Amino acid sequence: MNDHTSGADLLSVTYASSATELMSVGQLVELIEQIRPKNERLGVTGLLLYSGGTVMQTLEGDSRVVDDLVAVIETDPRHNGVRVVDRRLVDERAFSTWSMAFRNITSREVADLQDFSAFARESIGDDLGAHAVAAFGLLETFRLNAV
Repeated sequence: MNDHTSGADLLSVTYASSATELMSVGQLVELIEQIRPKNERLGVTGLLLYSGGTVMQTLEGDSRVVDDLVAVIETDPRHNGVRVVDRRLVDERAFSTWSMAFRNITSREVADLQDFSAFARESIGDDLGAHAVAAFGLLETFRLNAV
């Protein structure tokens, strides 16, 4: 994907939330297929992780566009308890080739990731700041393996 956004305006936001209803793999794939064309038009890239009702997503793009998307997600009835884990201006995209990569994480994979387990246990609290490192470690693991 061409990056028409200058480094000064390139924003990366990672949030975690709980889905209000569990989604099947088919429903998740359908949702991602709806998201991708819109993200391409908006110049947004990123990664969406889903595991048993827990959603974690990184969005990258023009700061105004990404902030607007996060505002929409925060009011989306499919999400509960949207918490921004990290918001930062970046020089380059981590997910530059993906309009939205997606990974449905199995419970076994979650169990094998101690950092994510600690993050998931603590994420029901209000302060995710201390767990941002674990969230980014998880994103990096799956960034290398996402479809």
